Amino acid sequence: MRTVFSRALPYKWPIAIALCLMLIELSVELIQPLLIAKIIDDGIVTGDVDVIWTFGGVMMLLAFVAFSSGVINSYFAAHAAQSFAFDLRKALFRQVQTFSMATFLRFPTAGLITRLTSDVTMVQNVLFMSLRIMLRAPLTVIGSLVMAFVVSPRLALYLVIGAPVLLVFLYFMGRTGVKLFSRIQKRLDGVNRVIQENLQAVRLVKAYLRGIYEASRFSKVADMLRNDTVKAMRLMELILPILLFIMNISLMAVLWFGAIEVRDGGAKVGELVAVVNYAMRLTGAFSMFAFIIVAFSRAKASSERMEEVLLADEDLEIHNSGKLQTRKLEGDLRFENVSFNYPGKPEPILDNVSFHVLPGEKLAIMGATGSGKSTLLNLIPRIFEATEGNVFVSGKEVKEWPLKDLRDTIGLVPQQSILFTGSILENLSWGDTEAYDDELIEAAKKAQIHDSIDLFPKKYETRVGQKGVNLSGGQKQRLSIARALVRKPSILILDDSTSALDVKTELELWDALEKEDATMLVVTQKISTAKGADKILLLDEGRVVGYGTHNDLLRQSELYQRIEKSQTEGEVEANATRDS
Repeated sequence: MRTVFSRALPYKWPIAIALCLMLIELSVELIQPLLIAKIIDDGIVTGDVDVIWTFGGVMMLLAFVAFSSGVINSYFAAHAAQSFAFDLRKALFRQVQTFSMATFLRFPTAGLITRLTSDVTMVQNVLFMSLRIMLRAPLTVIGSLVMAFVVSPRLALYLVIGAPVLLVFLYFMGRTGVKLFSRIQKRLDGVNRVIQENLQAVRLVKAYLRGIYEASRFSKVADMLRNDTVKAMRLMELILPILLFIMNISLMAVLWFGAIEVRDGGAKVGELVAVVNYAMRLTGAFSMFAFIIVAFSRAKASSERMEEVLLADEDLEIHNSGKLQTRKLEGDLRFENVSFNYPGKPEPILDNVSFHVLPGEKLAIMGATGSGKSTLLNLIPRIFEATEGNVFVSGKEVKEWPLKDLRDTIGLVPQQSILFTGSILENLSWGDTEAYDDELIEAAKKAQIHDSIDLFPKKYETRVGQKGVNLSGGQKQRLSIARALVRKPSILILDDSTSALDVKTELELWDALEKEDATMLVVTQKISTAKGADKILLLDEGRVVGYGTHNDLLRQSELYQRIEKSQTEGEVEANATRDS
């Protein structure tokens, strides 16, 4: 919890002011029984009206002070809690941005969302309630006991009869609560994951009529969340009855033996009333402990989950690489005996891969699904690190380049076109936030998307829905390519990024990209696309089974021959069907 709540230190003065005001409120509450005792013993019993009016006025004045303190306390407590939550959420989000992919894969997306929302809200509420009322409960217990001993030590002894039992009981319930609510937060991760997956695949769910199945899947995870929450809350609900039972026994002892003391002259009526008043305050404070234990148990579980993120490994090079180079790296790219496997998985995704691409050359990468094509591309910008072997850019190993400089020289178009909510112009600016509008338009023209944008009523100011929901697959792919071209990269990586384009548009795209001064790596399944490349890299189960030109592979590789034959026959059949 220390790592999380240390984010509240910048607001130590609002917190200190809120605590002081809360102590003023508490002091007034603890003084009032003494004043009541004074009014009874020196005013009502003796018939002195002046004493009644004087101390009654003092009580009214103190009540106004307590009221004012409470109002101002709420303001400072809310300011500190909301500011703390803002800083914590911002720190968590920034930390996630620094994760290497290996670190990122340790955390499910739904779990990160829960940490940034529900978990932050949990600790925010605990901080606010602590400054407002929660700290008053233990302080009220201590203060009431002290004041009771000041008024009458003999009667006060009966109030502490059950203290050892209560302390052991509360300690046990606190530890149990942390475990239970930690499990609840993990269940909440599961619920969020199912919701996220369902909303992302809503079109597929509707197309396959899987709504009933998805509803049942959600019911299962929601049912587990409900069962664990009910179990935790049932256990926590035992706290209040047990606390009140023990405290009521103590109160009955005070009343019983206090009446005897008053009858025998060992105590005054006002003293008995004051001790009973303190006993009632103790009972009220202990009734808050059930809420406090639940709140702190959930906050501790949430803070431990957030600490996992805040203390996770990060790509320090992103922050430490200094100023960007004024000149982009050359597009010379070389793999030497590179192997790779994902953390925790012994099976290699890439096995002893070697090839060399000169600046300005175009390399087509082909292979079956799962052959390691996308993984290979991810090693170039160091999204993943090679397990064995070396990757060189511009003659230097990628690990030796500052990460900012390396990634600034690469334009990446991922297999799945990812667009962000905002205008088309804003999405293009992702490539280079300092690019002028005419540079963005020029990139759109090269990517063959400018004419489509021109047909929109708002043209480049057209809003892109979540994940580009209002655009076709081909439009999203071309926008992603334009975004990469805005960077003016030395290395352009196209991970199967033309699969949704028709033949004519794709040919026009390649013609436009021929003029780009960049080394291109193109993942494709089309022989027609691979023919236009300087070299073709053929992968099979993570190994290089062919490397050379189209003609070279036709002579040397049986796998490539089969691919070429199947696609050629498919084109012939398609043409025959079209002609008929």
